[in-house]
Amino acid sequence: MNEPGAITGVSVAHDAATVDEIEAAGGDGVRATVSDLLAREGVEEAFALQTCNRSEAFVVTDHTGDGHAALDSFAPTVRGGAVQRFDHEGSLRHLMCVAAGLESLVLGEDQIIGQVRDAYEESRAAGGVGPVLEDAVTKAIHVGERARTETSINEGVVSLGSAAVRLAAGEVDLTDATAVVVGAGEMGTLAARSLDDTPVSTIVVANRTVPHAAFVAEAVETTASVAHLDELPTVVATADVVITATGSSDPILEPADFADATDVVCIDIAQPRDVDPAAANRSGVTVFDIDALEDITHRTRERRETAAREVESIVDEELDRILRSYKRKRADDAISMMYASADRVKAREVDRAMTKLEAQGDLTDAQRETVQSLADALVGQLLAAPTHSLRDAAGEDDWETIRTALELFDPEFDAPPETPGERGEGGPPAGVPFASAGDPPFDELDD
Repeated sequence: MNEPGAITGVSVAHDAATVDEIEAAGGDGVRATVSDLLAREGVEEAFALQTCNRSEAFVVTDHTGDGHAALDSFAPTVRGGAVQRFDHEGSLRHLMCVAAGLESLVLGEDQIIGQVRDAYEESRAAGGVGPVLEDAVTKAIHVGERARTETSINEGVVSLGSAAVRLAAGEVDLTDATAVVVGAGEMGTLAARSLDDTPVSTIVVANRTVPHAAFVAEAVETTASVAHLDELPTVVATADVVITATGSSDPILEPADFADATDVVCIDIAQPRDVDPAAANRSGVTVFDIDALEDITHRTRERRETAAREVESIVDEELDRILRSYKRKRADDAISMMYASADRVKAREVDRAMTKLEAQGDLTDAQRETVQSLADALVGQLLAAPTHSLRDAAGEDDWETIRTALELFDPEFDAPPETPGERGEGGPPAGVPFASAGDPPFDELDD
C-alpha cells in the first residue's frame, strides 16, 4: 500500500533482544545511521535512537515497501525474534511509549526522555528530520513530559545506575566497601550518586578525562578520588564493587585487568559492553550486565502499574490527535495542490477570455468582475465534490485516493497546451483538464 509520508520503524530492544544483539544493531551512532538510511531509495526522512537498552530507527517514505527495504540494513545479523517492526501508526505509538518510559527497562525512568531529545537533535543535524518526523518526535517528547507531570510514573523509580547499586547491595555488604565507578557521563554520575546513599566508605571515579571524573567525585559526600582509565588494573584490585558506564566502543576491562582482584562484583551497564564477558571466568570475579537488572526493574514495574495505565491513556489520547492531524495534512496537501493548479488554469483562461472580449470592445470594471466571478464560481463548484471526497478519504485512511489526487494535480499538469500536431489521438490539449476534447474554455465568446 502507498501512504504519502508514511513512517516505518524497527527496534532491537531489551524486552526481546540480548545486550549483544542491541549492540549489533544500528551501526556507528545516530548520525551515521541516519545518513545511511537517507541514502536508501525512497527515504525522505530518518530518525535513530540508540541507548543502553535499545537501538531503533524510523524512516519516512511514500511507499511502505521502500521503508521496509531501507530498514533491512539496520539489523541484518540480529535474529528475527529480537527485531520488532512497526507500521505508521505503530511507529507513532511506540515513540510515545518510549519517551514516556513505558518501554524502558526501568519503567518510567527519566533518562530516556533526554535521550530521545538528544537523538532528535542528532538526527536533525544529519538532515533526517522533516515535517513528518518533526511532528512525530516532538509529539513523543510532549507525551513523555505529560507522563511525568500528570502521573507518578517516575515516582521512586530507579535509574540503571541506582538499579546497579541495588544489585550490588544484594551481592556484597557495602558497609565500608570501596566502590569504583568507571565513566563520568550521565549513567556514571547517577551510579555515583546512588552509591553516595549507601554505607560505602570510598568511591573512586575513573574516566579517560580525569577532570570530568573530578567533577563527579566532587558532587558526592562520600570520600571520593579519581583515576585515569590506565590505572584501572590497580584500582579494581582493591575494589569490592565496580560499576562501568562508559561510551567506549571497545571493552575497557579485560580479564587480565582483574589479575589482582579478589571478591569483586562488576556490574556493566554500558552499551556496548565495557567488560569483556570472559572476565567472569577469573576466580573471585562476578560480572553482571544489563540483562541481570531485569529482576530489580521488574519489582519497580509492579509498583508502577497503576501509573502506567494512566500514561497509556495519555498515549491513546495523543495518538488520536496526531493521527487526525496527519490525516488533515495529507488531505490538505492534495486539496491545496488541486486548488493551486486550478487557479493557474483559471488565471490563464480568464486572461485569454479578457483579451478576446477586449478585442470586441472596451470592457467595464463590472464586466471584468462578472467574468472573474464566473471563473471563480466554476472552479469552486467543480472542486467542491473532490474536496469533500479527499477529506473523507483521509478520514478512512484511503491513501490511494489521496495519492492519485496528488499525481493528477502535480505542478506540471497545467503546463501550456501543446500545439495541434503534438496532441494525442482524440485527447484534450495536454495540461488543460477542465477543457473539452475540442476547443479550450471561453472560445465560444469569440462570436
